Amino acid sequence: MTNQSGAALPMLEKQLKELDTIFQETMETLNTVSGAERVAKWKARTIALITESLGQKEGQMFAALQPGPSFTNDLVEEFTDLIDYFRIPLADLAKQLAQAAPRPSGGN
Repeated sequence: MTNQSGAALPMLEKQLKELDTIFQETMETLNTVSGAERVAKWKARTIALITESLGQKEGQMFAALQPGPSFTNDLVEEFTDLIDYFRIPLADLAKQLAQAAPRPSGGN
């Protein structure tokens, strides 16, 4: 990861909020097809932002995430799984950046 990770953490947090918004709006309308299309667009934007902020390697790792087939016949559950499939690695990446960020020294 590059030294730009300080600026990347707010970007990752913003992308997580956008993903949560997509999930909430989809659950209100129950239009999982539209929700999945929005997730695909969100993922493309997120890949570009990660690549720009953290480098090609991190962008490629996120781009490689491809959920497998689902056989539940429950569209809401499948959509929830799709959201979690992207939320968990992105939250883990944000956590890594937060832990790696230098902590400001207090006056103690």
